[in-house]
Order: sequence, then structure tokens, then C-alpha cells
Amino acid sequence: MSKKVAIPKDFLHSLRNIGIIAHIDAGKTTLTERILYYSGRIHRMGEVHDGTATMDFMPEEQERGITIGSACTTCQWNGATINLIDTPGHVDFTIEVERSLRVLDGAVGVFCAVGGVEPQSETVWRQSVKFHVPKLAFVNKMDRPGADFAAVLDAMRERLGAVPLPLTVPVGSGQEFAGVIDLVAMRRLHFDPQTQGAEVRAEALDAEDEALAAPWRERMLETLAEADEAFLEVYLGGGDIAAGAIREAVRRATLRLALVPVFAGSALRNIGVQPLLDGVCAYLPSPADVPGQEGLDPASGQRVTLPPDPRGPLAALAFKVSMDTGRKVVLLRVYSGMVEAGQTVYNVTQGQEERVARLFRLHAGHKEKVDHAFAGEIVAAAGMKFSRTGDTLCAQDRQIVLERIDDYRPVISLALEPRNAAEADRLEEVLHKMLMEDPTLEMRRDEGTDQLLLSGMGELHLEVVLERIRREYGVDPRAGRPQVVFRETVRSAGQGEGEFDRELGEVPHYGFVAVAVEPRPRDAGRDVVFAFDTASWPADWVQAVADGVEDSLQSGVLKGYPVADVRVSVTRMARADGKSSPVGYRMAAAAAVKAALEAAQSVLLEPIMTVEVGVPDDFVGDVIGLLGSKGAKIDNMFDRSGHKVVQALAPLRQLFGFSTELRSATQGRAGLVMQFARFDVLG
Repeated sequence: MSKKVAIPKDFLHSLRNIGIIAHIDAGKTTLTERILYYSGRIHRMGEVHDGTATMDFMPEEQERGITIGSACTTCQWNGATINLIDTPGHVDFTIEVERSLRVLDGAVGVFCAVGGVEPQSETVWRQSVKFHVPKLAFVNKMDRPGADFAAVLDAMRERLGAVPLPLTVPVGSGQEFAGVIDLVAMRRLHFDPQTQGAEVRAEALDAEDEALAAPWRERMLETLAEADEAFLEVYLGGGDIAAGAIREAVRRATLRLALVPVFAGSALRNIGVQPLLDGVCAYLPSPADVPGQEGLDPASGQRVTLPPDPRGPLAALAFKVSMDTGRKVVLLRVYSGMVEAGQTVYNVTQGQEERVARLFRLHAGHKEKVDHAFAGEIVAAAGMKFSRTGDTLCAQDRQIVLERIDDYRPVISLALEPRNAAEADRLEEVLHKMLMEDPTLEMRRDEGTDQLLLSGMGELHLEVVLERIRREYGVDPRAGRPQVVFRETVRSAGQGEGEFDRELGEVPHYGFVAVAVEPRPRDAGRDVVFAFDTASWPADWVQAVADGVEDSLQSGVLKGYPVADVRVSVTRMARADGKSSPVGYRMAAAAAVKAALEAAQSVLLEPIMTVEVGVPDDFVGDVIGLLGSKGAKIDNMFDRSGHKVVQALAPLRQLFGFSTELRSATQGRAGLVMQFARFDVLG
């Protein structure tokens, strides 16, 4: 570390790295816009519906009114520095949420007061639970007709398994929504419309407010006493309970994930945002409050824990790569040590030295140059050639590998062709840049047609990628119709042998391998084992067999799709003196696996989607009929906020154009969410 760099006092404790997570159209970006305005980060509020929201800076986001990429910004509130990430709500961009949650310390879940806990709300909430992220909740759109604060709390309990703790409650709802009551301080908060809600006035409760707040406050204290032992003693002691004691107990319970503080409001109407910001600072963790980051020491193979110490060894995770006017920008979360502009670091994942040419703090599409970043910070780095999403950066003499971000399997593909010869090389170059930026994309060349096949998470995902290719790089390829991405597996056990005996360049190569394949449970993945002791065999021959098996599993025997959910047991190897070689064994192993897959009755697996349709009662019959025509199996049906919700499983190949047909059948009154469930056997 440079001796010139002074670490600010209480630096770690004043940091908050948080994300805004929710279902599509719950109001995340509108809420973020208000947070930036009230914190003084921007001086004019933009709106999603006008295409002027600060965090939706991509043209595709402004045109569609949705968030596509995670946007990062920094603001100040109550002496705290808040690094804020506004994540997408659309299921096609789930990886954006996943990789953001991987590096965040806390999150704010936004729920629509009318829609409640919607499907993608559940998905992102489960992702946050997976990463042990403490959360607050904001019940938004309390000004909408049909808003029901209590029903959202019930849905949080039932569908998320959360313990909601309301700290502010709404006064009225729909057109009658007039403000919120702070249950901790027992004050009514008035948000001045003349200042767009920037001026907040706390008023004493009148008799009507007191009657509304009293049962809510009693329930809040009871819930808190059940979640926090120290507060239970205070609660049982009777008498008035100080606001400070309540806040301390809420913070302890929130950090333990024992409960979720809940705030009410309407971001669009500028009501209830500042109490939420106070809650972020008071109840969500700083980097110093979360357990140290775990990693693997590649030299010893031992797991180590790194405390968030700016003076410790460097450890940073690259959690997102983006191309900014053709130049690569890597978003980093620094977990230990510090990184300086101009410093050379070691990318342990790629085994490459990298130079961090410049460092920036991000504000949506804008960058502010900084000289260094300490443990706990989220920054962008430019000038790094090799880094990809999930890579670990460290010092070469103190190597550590941090846990990678999960991979996602694409379910839909497009065939792309350049319009002319001049565009051919450019198209492939541009697609490689998109793949570097988005780990959910895959690209391969079809050997039969010589077309490039681009695979992604859904129709919208690929549509947005094509729009970006055209706009940012001026490349306009011809695109075929979307095609489903399949997998292959086996129905039964099978055996196969492969022998390779040829001269290559006048050098003899020989290998003989026998294998057995058998099915594994769905989503269990592939497993390659040796059914005999390999100690007496040269290590490079054994490795060549393992590589040959893996090669063969990349392309099945039916349609050439990757093989999933199988166990391959290598049962025998044979040698020929003077001829056996790694090349021979690799080729023999690949041939043996192909023969075994043929014998084991290979079958296709296709992507199965969960489909959830929310619709008025009058159209339920039409929706069920339409789903039936798509080969869907109805899984569940229930009431939510005055609508019927129909849940089903359906094969993706039947669902192209489904959203258009659904709008037509329901006069545009249905809501639709489709999400990948699993690969399964063709029905």
C-alpha cells in the first residue's frame, strides 16, 4: 500500500453497499431516482415513463421503460456513503441480479402495494437469501387503487418466509393516501408537495392517528421482542420504551436475518423515501458488520477468511464487465486491501498480470476518476485486458481465489449471418465482446450451415443484444427465428468400447477404452469416474481419457446437443507397447462414450418454463384454454389482489408468440411472467 494514502476514520462503518431488488414494474428505478434527488446526487428528478430516469441510461432501457443492466451509483446520506445498485426486474436478466447480490452487503426489496409479492419478487428474494443478504422492504405505490399494505405483509410471510416488521405505516391508501406514521418515534410524517417531498415535517399524532398507530406499534414491539432476546427484557419491563432501544434491537435482528424492517410510501408521489434512507443507514450492514470474505489459498488448498481490512492483502472480485464506447470497464468489489490507479495486480483466475490503468466511481452512465479504492468499496477499473465476470484479483505473492458467480444455462438461440463479406469478421469480433460482458450468452458455429448461433436466457435478452450490436457497433446481421436450446441424456444404462490405432505424421498412436454410462437424477449434472485403480497407469494417459470423455459429452449422438445428467464410468484401458499415447487414449475414450450413448437410448431434454398469468375472473377460461393449446400443465390457481393467478409448466418450444396471443385473448388485461424451470424429457 502506498504510504501517502490515509484511510479516513470510521471509513468502513460509514459505507453501505446495497441493491434495489424487485419484480418488474414495482417501481425500483423511480425509487432510486428519488433517493438520488433527496441525497443531493442529482438536481432534477427524471421519470421512467418519460425515458429520463438517471439509472436507465441505455437507449434500450429508455425505449422499453425497463431496467436491463445493473446500474451503480454513489450518494451520501446522514454521514454515510451509499453505493447503490439498481437491478433489473425482468427474468431474462436474472444474472444481473445474481452477480450484484454476490457483492452487496444489504438490499431493499420493493413491492407493489397492489400486486404484492409477485413471481420475480420471489426469485430475487431467494437469491438474496442464498447470499445471506440482510434486507429492508419498501411497499411502494400506496397511492394506487387497490393498494393493501397488510396484504403485502401477509404475502411476505406466506410466500417469502420472511418476518416483516413495519416501521412506518400508511395513512390511507389509493386516492386517500396522505402520508406515513413513524412507529418508532410515534410521529406523523408530512412530505411537502411544493418541494417534491424534499421537505419532511414530523407532527405529533392526533387522536385519529393515535388510534391507527397504536395496534401497529404494539404488534411491532411484540415481533421485535420475539426476534431479539435483549429487547425482550426491555419489553417485559413495561413502561415507555426509548426510540434508541428500539432502533438498536431492529439493527441487531436485521443483521441476523431474523426479520425485515418494512417502510410504506409512494415513490412517484414523493412520499416515504427519506425514512427508508434513514433505515438503510440505521439497519443495514456496513462492510465491517458482515463476516469476512471466504476464499481458497491455491498453494495450500486451504480455505481462508479475509477480514475487510484496507491494510490487508489485496482481494477483489470482478463482478461485471461492460464495454464503454468499445473500451472494457470492469466493476470490482474490493474485499481486502486496496487497489490504486496504475497498479499491477494478479488475475489468479486467468493466471495473468493486469494493470489497473484508471479507477472510477460510477454514477449510472457517468464516471468520476479516483486514485484508489479501499476494502469495502465498489469501483470500476479500466485498462484490464484479461478480466472476466467472476475473476479474482490479488497480489501475486499473496494469492487467493474468491468464490465464483454461478453459471446460467441459455435456453434459446438465434442463427446470425453477416450481410456481406466485409461484415463477417466484424460480427464475430463484436459477439466476442458481448460474450465477455454477459456470461449468460453463448456462441458457437454450426458446422453444417456455417452460421453463428447466439444463445441466451430468453427472447427479450437476445433482442436487446441484437439492438446493442446494431446501435453500438454498426453491425446489422440477418437473424433467423429463435430456436430452443436442447440437452441430451440417457434413459438407461449402456456400455461402449473405443479403439484408436493410427499413424499421425508417421508417429503411431494407440488407445483402447471401455466405458459404461447410466442416467443420473435431473439437474444432477455429469460425473466421470474410473472404476479401477489408475495408479499403475501414466498420469497423462489417464488425463487424456478424462478429457476424451468430456469432449464427447459436449456433443450427443441425437442432435449434437451437450449431454446432461449422466455418469460415465471408465471400466477398462488397454495398451499396445511402443504405440500407446495420450492422443490415442483421448480419441478412444471419445469413441467409447459415443458407442455407450447409442446403447443407452439417448433422449432429448428441452427447457421447461414456469408460466404465471394474472388475469380478471372473466378471462380465466380463455387463459386455461390458451395454456392447454401450448402443451402446458396447470399447476396451481389462486386469488391475488382481486385477480385470478394461474400457474403452469410448459415447454419453451410452444411459447413463442404466447405473450401476443395472451394479450389478444384477454384484451390486454393479463399479466405474464415466464421463467426457466428445468431441462426435462420431451413430452
